[in-house]
Amino acid sequence: MAVRRSITSVRLQTSFGIEHGVSVAECLSGTGITEAMLHQTDATITADQELAMVHNLCNALVNTTESSSGNKSDNKSENKSENKSENTLAELGLAMGQRYHLSSYGVWGFALLSSPTFQQAVDLGLRYLDLTFAFLEMRLENHDNNAILVLDDSKIPEPVRHYLLARDASALMMIQEELFANRIPFSSLKLRLPSQNTAPFEKIFGLTPSFDQTVNQAQFSAGLLAMPLPQANPITAQMCEQQCQQLLAQRYQQGRIAVKVRQQLLQHVGHFPNMELLAENMAITSRTLRRQLQNEGTSYRELLDEVRQMLAEQWLTLEGLNQEQISERLGYSEVSNFSHAFKRWTGKTPAQFRNNVRE
Repeated sequence: MAVRRSITSVRLQTSFGIEHGVSVAECLSGTGITEAMLHQTDATITADQELAMVHNLCNALVNTTESSSGNKSDNKSENKSENKSENTLAELGLAMGQRYHLSSYGVWGFALLSSPTFQQAVDLGLRYLDLTFAFLEMRLENHDNNAILVLDDSKIPEPVRHYLLARDASALMMIQEELFANRIPFSSLKLRLPSQNTAPFEKIFGLTPSFDQTVNQAQFSAGLLAMPLPQANPITAQMCEQQCQQLLAQRYQQGRIAVKVRQQLLQHVGHFPNMELLAENMAITSRTLRRQLQNEGTSYRELLDEVRQMLAEQWLTLEGLNQEQISERLGYSEVSNFSHAFKRWTGKTPAQFRNNVRE
């Protein structure tokens, strides 16, 4: 079963469409995504749903461009118009890709940011690529002293390939710029796109690409992979990777009610909703929610403890908060209550857990 993805990418692209004269209704037509879902932070969709939205967006953007420039009926003009439309979609894809900041990817982005080196960030990023919004398949190859990032667009439908290739490649540049606050210098860039205006590509990639190639690949010095990242934190990186593992597992079974309960709880850290309020937020009765959780072998109390334990271990590991602050954020009225609960979960007191992490 294909992994589900966050609705964030669709939200970003519909906003992009609005700025270019495309309505939300046009973007979402026939996708099974409602406008209300765009405002739900925990909403997830399938890749096919986003792809349907991308088709809508690209068609509308091309129509808008052709309407503004005017059309001629002869075949020669039609061919020129088609080529211009393809080039326009690539340029729009480049612009769209610059809107995918590391924060857009949630824990995946934070995991990359805290990785010790560029190599480890790349490895982790590719390992959990299903947590992103990419449609390209990616791999890193090493040849002599060169690293080659291959971007495989062979499975992307042709009508939207130019847009998605440019979008995902541009998003990759935004990621590495935010990792280093600078741009990795490419020695060459090959793209499976027709020749076109190079200026937008040069601005983002830092060099003139070779168009009309049979592959998409960026080449750079392999020595750059050993560079340390400015915000490296190995402990945080390890913790984030564990969360990536958990999130990926949850996305594969997104329909389960327990996953939705966890998401609701994580949205209200410090003010966890009780069973009745949580059920109301999910538009079901508390009795129905209790029965559905029982069918999945769990309960509201077990899920609340699970979320509290996960957050407590994160905060104790990062050392940014003392026990009183952690206790308050987890909704405990007394530090002693938090300490007793933590020992019940882990067999250790919060102080013992933190000391073990330091050691």
